Amino acid sequence: MEFTDLIKKRRSVRAYKEETVSSDVISEIITEAYQAPSWKNSQTARYYVANTPEAIEKVRKALPEFNNRSSANAALVITTFVKDISGFTAGAADNELSNKWGAYDLGLNNAYFVLAAKEKGLDTLIMGLRDANMLREEFGIPKTEQITAVIALGYGVSEPAPRRDRAVDEVAKFL
Repeated sequence: MEFTDLIKKRRSVRAYKEETVSSDVISEIITEAYQAPSWKNSQTARYYVANTPEAIEKVRKALPEFNNRSSANAALVITTFVKDISGFTAGAADNELSNKWGAYDLGLNNAYFVLAAKEKGLDTLIMGLRDANMLREEFGIPKTEQITAVIALGYGVSEPAPRRDRAVDEVAKFL
């Protein structure tokens, strides 16, 4: 798929077929996502993949009702970043953003993740509302990692309608 077409076709999907995504395919997607740039190539993104019915159910319990419904039948991927690395040198923050650089890097990584998934015919939904404490406890996620999102990953039931994008002159200022 051409890159511009891939970007246009990737949308948030809220209904998935009852079709399992193989762990091999998810591993390929994560490998491709790791091509994203990161602060000093620190690669602090981490993925916790719930791809069995038991693990998926544990993640779904940590989601609010509307995200729980929207992610039915999908694999669920918890994304985190290791804190105090991106944006830091020798343990000291390099500027006022500090750990926000870790979130920035994870955002880039997640963007590559959802695009790689779409290129493989899969659909995604990035969900920021979740019970981080419950996820940390259920999956043994260390406190050195910041839980950021849960990504639903599966085969969409239908293609979402195209969205209206803002015009360049609304979002960019050329200096």
